[in-house]
Amino acid sequence: MFSRPQAAWEARAKNQTMANVTHLTRPYDDPLPEGVGKLDLVTFLFFYHDTTYMQVDRVKMDKALFNALKPGGYLVVEDYAAAAGAGTSVSKTFHRIEESTLIAEVEAAGFKKIDEGNYLRNPNDPHNMPIFRPQIPIDIFALKFQKPT
Repeated sequence: MFSRPQAAWEARAKNQTMANVTHLTRPYDDPLPEGVGKLDLVTFLFFYHDTTYMQVDRVKMDKALFNALKPGGYLVVEDYAAAAGAGTSVSKTFHRIEESTLIAEVEAAGFKKIDEGNYLRNPNDPHNMPIFRPQIPIDIFALKFQKPT
């Protein structure tokens, strides 16, 4: 299923600029090796919606991300916006997630939403099409959460 991205990653990893990069594949609901923690920042870009139709315990995943951060640390999530009321129902077909659903799940792990960026928003996106080969720019949300101090 992921052979093309895996091959692309392996080719990229051979580039000299990647000499100090360690590639580590982990389950989404157990994202960090034991002993990794007190991080300043975790980014989760354009994939949270996919975890909704995969065999991923998102409650466990979100809590692991929370536990990986030091108090005051940040989680930044960007993803493709689904229509209001869609929840996770179009995650596999349109590759989108309703923003309020994602916020509720992440906040349930203990995070507090502290900011959002509108630099990728498109209010003209009808939210009724897959994100691949769009006819117009896709509506994308950017959310910044913080682990309380």
